Amino acid sequence: MRYNREAAVAYARMWWNGRNPAFPAFQDDCTNFVSQCLYAGGAPMRGAPNQSEGWWMRSEQGIWSFSWTVAHSLRWYLETSKKGLTATRVYSPTELEIGDVIAYDFSGDNRIDHTTIVTSIQGGIPYIHAHTSNSADRAYHYRDSTAATPNMRYYYFHIADVFSW
Repeated sequence: MRYNREAAVAYARMWWNGRNPAFPAFQDDCTNFVSQCLYAGGAPMRGAPNQSEGWWMRSEQGIWSFSWTVAHSLRWYLETSKKGLTATRVYSPTELEIGDVIAYDFSGDNRIDHTTIVTSIQGGIPYIHAHTSNSADRAYHYRDSTAATPNMRYYYFHIADVFSW
């Protein structure tokens, strides 16, 4: 099974300023939104019903994994998953493609606060879509964010093109 980056981006563009009623909405909705985008791109869910395992959502039952909705949990899932949805952490934004994920540690305390999806690359710069503070085609660096600090760190994740079991 292959990751369809274009489908993930199309989903982000469709729902960046709204909520898909097929999924629960959260006050801090950034990771839920990114998870929906990844799922729209074909990323397979796994680990249910254990909230601490895998990456999954069961909307009809009102349950989901921490990694589906919590930024810090998605970061650890992406760094450690060996099957299903997997990613490689890269260390430069120039290594990203559309459909990849950027996680933000706004205060530099090694705790992820926010998650976005790359929807375009312009002049070598990734542009993102996000929820919580709904954003479309925003430069990834977030320097204009009220949450930005001089200690801000980025975690870049290149989503694997092939999902393996």
